[in-house]
Amino acid sequence: MRCREATRRKHFASALAPAMLAAISPDGALAHGFGQRYDLPVPLWLYLTGAAAAVGFSFLLLAIFARETGAHHGYPRINLLRWRLTRAFADRYVLSCLRALALALFVVVVAAGFAGAQNPFKNIAPIMVWALWWVGVPYAAALLGNVWALLNPIDTLFAYLERGYARLTRGSALSRGLRYPAWLGVWPAVALFLAFAWAELVWEHGDTPANVATAVLAYCAIAWAGMFVFGREIWLKRGETFAVVFGLLSRFSPTEIRVLDPKVCEACPVRNCRSASGCVDCYACFRRAPGDAREWNLRPFAVGLLGDEPVHASVMVLVILMLATVTFDGFIETPLWANSVERVTAWIGDGASPTQSDEARGVLYTLALVGFAAVFLAVYLAFCVAVARLTARSEMTAQRGRAPYRAGMLARFFVLTLLPIAIAYHLAHYLSFLLMAGQYLIPLSSDPFGFGWDLFGTSRYFVRIAIVDARFVWYASVIAIVTGHIAAVYLAHVTAMRVFKDRTTAMLSQYPMLALMIGYTMLLACCAIRRRCRCRPSCWWSLPPRVSPPSIPASNISVNVFRCRCWCGCAGACRRSSC
Repeated sequence: MRCREATRRKHFASALAPAMLAAISPDGALAHGFGQRYDLPVPLWLYLTGAAAAVGFSFLLLAIFARETGAHHGYPRINLLRWRLTRAFADRYVLSCLRALALALFVVVVAAGFAGAQNPFKNIAPIMVWALWWVGVPYAAALLGNVWALLNPIDTLFAYLERGYARLTRGSALSRGLRYPAWLGVWPAVALFLAFAWAELVWEHGDTPANVATAVLAYCAIAWAGMFVFGREIWLKRGETFAVVFGLLSRFSPTEIRVLDPKVCEACPVRNCRSASGCVDCYACFRRAPGDAREWNLRPFAVGLLGDEPVHASVMVLVILMLATVTFDGFIETPLWANSVERVTAWIGDGASPTQSDEARGVLYTLALVGFAAVFLAVYLAFCVAVARLTARSEMTAQRGRAPYRAGMLARFFVLTLLPIAIAYHLAHYLSFLLMAGQYLIPLSSDPFGFGWDLFGTSRYFVRIAIVDARFVWYASVIAIVTGHIAAVYLAHVTAMRVFKDRTTAMLSQYPMLALMIGYTMLLACCAIRRRCRCRPSCWWSLPPRVSPPSIPASNISVNVFRCRCWCGCAGACRRSSC
């Protein structure tokens, strides 16, 4: 019976030291500190209450001191292209070299997945996809800028094909250039993101290198088909899931690209790329614009999430889906979920075969994932209904003679203000994993296929599992979650001021949103700190242990360890026969 109560591949680094030491010498594991726990200095309920109070207090400060109403598109910007050094980083030859390197790495990952060893610890494909790419690139997009738009190997390879085809056919376009329906929005990206979330959280064999490579090529085939039918730029903007997702996250970042000349936008394949704020983060226009019409700006964090126009309904659903999936990933490690899985297993009966039990669990996880997303969307829309009813009764709204906003319109106005929460929980949930699992890139860079190579002399690198301890994980998680919610409260307040243009109505609209964010803060904090012991079903713990074992050579790791993630410090090796 498989261990599927949580996403095993995404926390494997944290399990290596306890499992290996327990397998070698349980007493030695204890002697080296395994089993120690970090005890909170105050009760858990007080931490949760404090986190909720911080969000509420930020709302109170905004209610007292924030006075600005109406649209405001200006914000401080510093054009980095004014200096020679930063212009060198933006040079097209430098960018071409970076894209070529990213494409070469993409080829190595796919080749290793098919031709390399199928041990996930001895093959670069799983660690590169699930750790370095899916965890690292969102961090870079939110905190630095849209690096995926610069390095995307899917885009690079199709661009190379376009150039080659144009030379062979004397200028003919490879893409068919069919008109992309406006009503379609980013719905293709929504569907593909849900499929990706299923592969990440439910797919039992998602850590097998060959399966990882197959899934990557299948996604590339879909992306290239969309580019062939509608055009490369339009599919990157509407259908390429990760270009859309990382583009949304980059709106929080402190950098942007901007095109100053409106004439450039007239020939842009992405229609309506220019808003009241200008042509911002449209790479199709940026590539075509002359040098004096381009800017690469530093700006305040999160200002890219503010706007005066509602987003498309598909963008709203995608943002909610991003929130739901990362929260579901934390939820499946809680006692509530584990108890539910155990009830289902008991209902199936002891006479069920292992295959039937696995299939039942897979169905349960799939239904729960879809249901989680549906519940998130329903709750968000319900709070937007409350906002619509409160603002419709406002005397100021009635006096202006304007029809009140409907719930659907308000949901599309405010949904981008939730992105800081998604970024914060992504940071809280995956930071320790990235710091630990990312070390595997050092030995795997010398032996990406698992053939026993030592190209750079790092194949025997000792992975330091205790690079972060429980105190760091706890405080980093709490700070990130609370900060993300405070940022969301601020953005929601500014958006309300712009939408309603009346301070009284804007403040009234924020009461339901404040209640939603306070409840969500406490939910995320609980999901971040409540997890289940993998070895003893009755053992529950509130924090990762403070693990300080000696480092372990990556070459000594076996695939069996990959299926056991004992964090609780119960001082026992995994006793499940399947592990």
